[in-house]
Amino acid sequence: MAALSQIDDYERIRKIHRVLVMHYVEGLSQAEIARKTGLSHPTVNRLVKEGHERGFVEITVKSPFQSLFDLEKRLVEAGSLREALVVPSASEQEEVNLRAVGKSVADYLLATLKDGDTICVSGGLGVSAVVEALAPSRAYDVTVVPATGGVQGKHFIDVNHVAAQFASKLQGKAFQIHAPIFAASREERDVLLSLQSVREVLARARDAAIALVGIGSVLSEKSTYFSLGPSAPADPDGLARSGAAGELVAHLIGADGALSDYGLNQRVVGLTLDEFRSIPLSIGISAGARKVEPIASVLRGGFLDVLATDERTGTRVLESLKG
Repeated sequence: MAALSQIDDYERIRKIHRVLVMHYVEGLSQAEIARKTGLSHPTVNRLVKEGHERGFVEITVKSPFQSLFDLEKRLVEAGSLREALVVPSASEQEEVNLRAVGKSVADYLLATLKDGDTICVSGGLGVSAVVEALAPSRAYDVTVVPATGGVQGKHFIDVNHVAAQFASKLQGKAFQIHAPIFAASREERDVLLSLQSVREVLARARDAAIALVGIGSVLSEKSTYFSLGPSAPADPDGLARSGAAGELVAHLIGADGALSDYGLNQRVVGLTLDEFRSIPLSIGISAGARKVEPIASVLRGGFLDVLATDERTGTRVLESLKG
């Protein structure tokens, strides 16, 4: 009897295997398998189900972008992120890759935004790339506000310009801040922050549901940090001596992720880093070789929920975090 039972089991396994091969390897539907084998459709369905239950089927999904997905996962783990958005480094020109990153953030935002949301933004090329890529299919009842003061004569990076363009694309409304990004002194900063118009805009920024900001380099001659106003620093050497590695909402951050001991940090007209950190969803966008250490420093500080970058930059950021 035991031998007969083993034979019956073998025959059933053989039948299950045959059905599974026809279904998953040859690509036949269960109805086609029933016609070819003479089995009923319900019997074929039961055999496929039993094959799954016995562990005969392993389904593997492969993607041409698997390396990107793996990198995103490793960045999330190493950078304590909620999510990472990594696009292929399709060009040797960093501005081309930044535009691709901007498109990924634009798509992410449109899938996340809700009517009634307030978005606070920084200026800069990264956020501008997001605005350029926005292609909403409907109007959004949202408010866009600056996270910092503005920059005179630099429309492409000025936060007021970016906020206005952002709101225009979404058919929402924008607020402007009538103050420079850096005050000439701490006393002047206190006066500017006490102005009702400035105070109201920054209050809206603190209550934002989403923050979208660029991550700035400060040790490169190409850094826009040196053009943020008449009170901005004039020499990179002084920044290097301060230990600054990157910039976030106009604040200088050290390689360890802590606020740098640099005088200009006391003169920022904008959100503090603690206020920025309290916003429910903070998204940072940055790409390029000179942004690797700034991004790593921001991640070490735990300031972001989502990082958007390209594969080449993301790989080097991961190496920096693990190094």
